[in-house]
Amino acid sequence: MSAENSVAELREELRLVEDDIESLRRSAVQLRQQVGEDEPGDFADRGSVIAAAEEQESLAEQLEARRGDLLKRLGETG
Repeated sequence: MSAENSVAELREELRLVEDDIESLRRSAVQLRQQVGEDEPGDFADRGSVIAAAEEQESLAEQLEARRGDLLKRLGETG
């Protein structure tokens, strides 16, 4: 694999990771908004929605770490 192909592959992976981060963050925001719209007495559903939002945020944080690694690798190859 040439260095040029490697850089192109890293950039493509970076683009995909950034797209996923954006999607997860947007999803988490929508889930948190849904909590505010739920009926006041529906605590079990609220807890599930909050847990789902936290899971989305955790995944986004993991992807942000991956993005940092990709950026570092691109800096080393660029």
